[in-house]
Amino acid sequence: MTELESRQAFQDDTLQALNDAVVQQRREIDRLQLQMQELIRRFTEVAGQLPGESEDVPPPHY
Repeated sequence: MTELESRQAFQDDTLQALNDAVVQQRREIDRLQLQMQELIRRFTEVAGQLPGESEDVPPPHY
């Protein structure tokens, strides 16, 4: 009986450690997604400010 209680306590500790790791990873993923959205927004702004080439112009190798 004591061994089963010991195993259960160990499993509880392991589950808590895994849960903590998952929560930390979720926070990191959320942070990275926000950063990616900001980078995309900035890229779109900068790309809109650059002089664009007409799409009708053939590539230089023609």
